Amino acid sequence: MRFLCIGDIMMDVSAVIDSEIAFGGDTSASISSQGGGAAANVATWLAFNKQSVYFVARVGDDQPGEFLLAELDKYGVAHPNKKYPDQKTGTVVVIIHDSGERTMFPDSGANSGLSKSDLPPLVGIDAVFISGYALINPKSRNSAFEIMQSIHSAGIPIVLDPGTVGALRSVPSSQINEWLALSDILILNQEEAHFIANDDELEGALIKLAKLTPLVVVKQGSKGSTAIYDRVMISEVPALTIDAIDTTGAGDAFAAGFMAKWFENEDLDEAIQYGGESARICIQKVGARPPLVAIPNE
Repeated sequence: MRFLCIGDIMMDVSAVIDSEIAFGGDTSASISSQGGGAAANVATWLAFNKQSVYFVARVGDDQPGEFLLAELDKYGVAHPNKKYPDQKTGTVVVIIHDSGERTMFPDSGANSGLSKSDLPPLVGIDAVFISGYALINPKSRNSAFEIMQSIHSAGIPIVLDPGTVGALRSVPSSQINEWLALSDILILNQEEAHFIANDDELEGALIKLAKLTPLVVVKQGSKGSTAIYDRVMISEVPALTIDAIDTTGAGDAFAAGFMAKWFENEDLDEAIQYGGESARICIQKVGARPPLVAIPNE
């Protein structure tokens, strides 16, 4: 399979803390930097799962941008290899508590300039992943939506992760519904499902979302995942219990694992289980990217 991932690439600066934050003072932390960005994470996890991937986002002409492009090369992810002058590469500050939960402070940087001109030829692309962050960002929203429309018109399946509730609150529900109507697969967590569907019951939220998108997968953390397909087929797959070191990127790893298996055989339960396996690998370390091993594209 050949996948196209579109959206964002970021430099993650992660601070792991084991105490409450001392606002106005100092809080001891273990700090590291690594590649991030939802779309870039999905691209690298797809490559980790031995899929062919082309990735589209923007980096600045700076040291972080150079690092991130070189990192994509190491994962075997194809990309335009272009840096944009006078722009800074996007950065996220991630605060990680010892429970594994994280709080993020993103600055999209060069990603805000995403344009329809960045879209590569679609010949030979089997499916496209689009990060909701490109749609949420008011500076790239129109361009990202135009990209979605072009892909939809080409008849290529679109997988959408809509982004976090905190970011989605700034977007009118009518616009979010337009995104969902162009998507073939929606992958989101339970909080996002309740928010977008405006329904406090999971079953009700699934039914509402399924009226716009044929396949909806709701991640429920330690409870596993629930999905609805063609409005009638509902699957519930439990998760294996495992202690999390860092949950950053777990949803992206899940999406990549799900895509790799779903587009291979369209077995919903197997795809969810495979996505869960990728997520479990992700949460056992700090950072959103997969273990860095030499995996050539097929």
